[in-house]
Amino acid sequence: MTLWLERQPLILASQSAVRRSLLVNAGIAVETIPADIDERAIQQRSGLVDPGEIATLLAGEKAKFVSAQHPGRYVIGADQTLALGERLFSKPADLAAAAAQIGQLAGQTHALHSAVSVTLDGSLLFSYVSVARMTMRSLTSNEIAAYINEAGDAVTASVGAYQLEKTGAHLFERIDGDHFTILGLPLLPLFGFLRSRKLLAV
Repeated sequence: MTLWLERQPLILASQSAVRRSLLVNAGIAVETIPADIDERAIQQRSGLVDPGEIATLLAGEKAKFVSAQHPGRYVIGADQTLALGERLFSKPADLAAAAAQIGQLAGQTHALHSAVSVTLDGSLLFSYVSVARMTMRSLTSNEIAAYINEAGDAVTASVGAYQLEKTGAHLFERIDGDHFTILGLPLLPLFGFLRSRKLLAV
């Protein structure tokens, strides 16, 4: 059973297993087709510095890229940025970089901006960005090393070197924001838009 009313599945222009599972677990028929775009080049050309605007831009570009190749299909693009003050973080290149990121974020409050866009036939129909504020515990070097040892290579898969739904939860003392925003897909606003297009059964 699916709550998705279109004949063909919704396309997710992302290789994120977490985003895909959020949609599948919510009863949406999903096909994953990652967008082959140079995100950093697009960001640099845009001249944008606001993390929410950058996330919105990249979510839209991913969706439009895949949508142009799949006419008649609804496509979702998503992106997430992490900002500590005015500094933007990228995914750590290796375990040492992951430990360094956590060391910089420890004892601080950073912002996760998660954006989602929906396209059809290459045209942008919907965009939304939300923010969650994440306060990381003060951590000793031994605690960071223990976390990296336990989490393993997974720390290089996410900006900030953590997955909150896994061992990353141990790093935090306070979270202000929507659960779905933290996982990288503002699900409730997205579903509101899809219902407005009569694409969902509920």
